[in-house]
This record gives sequence, structure tokens and C-alpha cells, in this order.
Amino acid sequence: RLNYAENLLVGAPDETALIARDECGTRRTFTRAELRRAVQSLAAGLVDLGVGPGDVVAGYLANVPEAIIAMLATAHLGAVWTSVSPDFGAAASIERFGQTGARVLVATTGCFYAGRQHDIRERVAQIAQALPALRALVPIGGDVPVATLPVHAWESLLARDPAQAPPPRRMEFNAPLFILYSSGTTGKPKAIVHGAGGTLLQHRKEHLLHTDLRAGDRIFYYTTCGWMMWNWLASALAN
Repeated sequence: RLNYAENLLVGAPDETALIARDECGTRRTFTRAELRRAVQSLAAGLVDLGVGPGDVVAGYLANVPEAIIAMLATAHLGAVWTSVSPDFGAAASIERFGQTGARVLVATTGCFYAGRQHDIRERVAQIAQALPALRALVPIGGDVPVATLPVHAWESLLARDPAQAPPPRRMEFNAPLFILYSSGTTGKPKAIVHGAGGTLLQHRKEHLLHTDLRAGDRIFYYTTCGWMMWNWLASALAN
């Protein structure tokens, strides 16, 4: 039995885990200790929203630290993560998330791209209202009024006491970890489930043997949360 997030969150507390740069030039860093604390706080918040092993948490997010934190908090609980990028339209997102029975949607309310700020709150509301199994919306960056759902601010969940998070839930080797999607170029996109043990082993093998990634190295791959390379990139934390 194993927990994917537990394997990614190892390391010395003061070691740099994430370095994030955006188009505006803002730079953010997270140490291992800071990342662990954020993951545990969010995990405690997700428990309060009713998330448990096997539940699906969906992310409508750019490739930012919040996406990594949300994914790891989901995996910490033995739940299942699925994500698409904010450049997906509402219909394309609903077509994918609607197959998963997602219980919680974590979504950005805007993004900055090609020199412009894009407000996507209306799109987020449309997606949230179209997912029949959804029980809560967690917006990042602003309010998204959705009359049919409880809305919980990202900041309020991250303010939870990390000590309230349960221990990492060690699941069976083949327990679902990620739901990814086919491209949709030959019909509707198909949901594809990836298991925790196989994902961890395959990604670690590729990082260690194929790319020679070692402790202390820095890895960059330009991708979005709507492509499997984001999941591959995230697993580099295990090294």
C-alpha cells in the first residue's frame, strides 16, 4: 500500500520544492516544509467538504503552485485528481469532468496570458452548475456566485490547521490516482484512469533513468494542467 503524495513530499524542510514564475515576472518559491504545510491544510479543508478515498476532485487551473497543492492534498486523502486548463471552454470542460462524478471543483477565476488579463468567472460558474455530482466550489482569486452550490474561498481552506489533516491514506497499489482524457479528436474525449503505484513507478523510472534527474536538480517543462506532461512534471518532486 502506498500514498502518492507522501512519496512526493519527502525531503529536507528547507529544500526548495517549487519555483514559479508568471508572465508578469512574479517569482514565488516553496520549500518542502511550506509545501507540506499547504498540502496538509488544504487536505484538512477538503475533509470538511466531505472528500474521502475514491472521491474525485476536479481542477480548472493553470500550471501554478495552487494546482500542485490541490492535487497533492487530494492524493493525500486517497482521493482522485482530474484537471483541465483554463483555456478549455465550458463545453469542453463539462464534457470531461462530467464523466468523473467530481465532488469538488477547484477553479481559478482569471488568468494572465499574452499580455492580457482574462476573467473567467462566468465560465467557472457555468461548469460548476453543469456537474451533477458536485458538492462544493473552491474559487481561487475571487468570488464566483453559484446559487446551487456552497462556495469556499481557497484562502479559507489554506488557513486550516495542518495538524487537523489525517495521515496520508495509503491505498492499494492500483487505487485510482488521476483521471486524464484522450484528445477528443476522434470523437468525444475518453476518461482514462491511472493508478497510484503504476504512476509513481513509471514517472520515477523516467525521471531517474531517462532524464537523469537527481536530488537538487531543477526541472522545467512547459505544459498545462490539461496534458499528461503536467502530471509527469509533478512527480519530479519524488526525486
